[in-house]
Amino acid sequence: QAELGLNEHHQNEVINYMRFARFKRGLCLKTVDSCFQDLKDSRLVEETFTVDEVIDMLDGLQTVVHSEVESELINTTYTNVLLLRQLFSQAEKWYLKLQTDVSELENRELLEQVAEFEKSEFTSSNKKPSADLIKPKLAPLNKGGSELLNKTVACLQEENEKLKVRLKTIETQATAALDEKSKLEKSLKDLQMIQGDQKTNANQDITELENKVAALKCQFEKTLNDSTANQKFLEENLVTTKHDLLRVQDQLSTAEKELEKKFQQTAAYRNMKEILTKKNEQIKDLRKKLSK
Repeated sequence: QAELGLNEHHQNEVINYMRFARFKRGLCLKTVDSCFQDLKDSRLVEETFTVDEVIDMLDGLQTVVHSEVESELINTTYTNVLLLRQLFSQAEKWYLKLQTDVSELENRELLEQVAEFEKSEFTSSNKKPSADLIKPKLAPLNKGGSELLNKTVACLQEENEKLKVRLKTIETQATAALDEKSKLEKSLKDLQMIQGDQKTNANQDITELENKVAALKCQFEKTLNDSTANQKFLEENLVTTKHDLLRVQDQLSTAEKELEKKFQQTAAYRNMKEILTKKNEQIKDLRKKLSK
């Protein structure tokens, strides 16, 4: 079987058109045959004719056949134009621009290939029309590329809306994380202020002790000036007081370190420190996601 280099669907469409063309060609040939038959029936009633009579009959037959053939050729041209219009309309729905090569219409090799194809398709006695050949209708023009384009635009719009919702969710999470970080930083500052107040109180105690030592020293100097007899006693008292001062300072330093150590070992401090660490990691992850 000769092939035209088309897919099955388009080849079936070509067969439909060839069937239509064969039908119209058959009607045209029947019309031409009827013209000759009418001449035979109406004019050839005598056995002998003059040259003028024969010329007159042939001229009349020529006029009739010329008119019939011309009408059929014009009709075929218009039919082909309508066929091209249908194809071009469908192509425009898909935003395509089809082109034709008129010079190929006189390609003898291609014409012989089409003739061989027609012969193989229509001369076989067992050839039966397929289901596709019985339906020569074109696809509806209002359901072409525009519908596909609208569906694509709708899908893109839906995907865009999903991305907007997702972005809004991420922004909300990031804002909440920043608020949480601000709260934790404020809590840390409060803790540092409390710790600073405690250190201030310790410094105040040391200052008071130093003031006491200074007062004792002044008292010692006054007593030394008043009585040389009590000088040794006052010197020993001063040494004892200095020892007490050093012991008190050492106790204060130890107490301050123990207080800071106990504060760091409390559950609230550890929980606050863990929360700050986790929140900082979450903020870093959210910033990476936002940057992506």
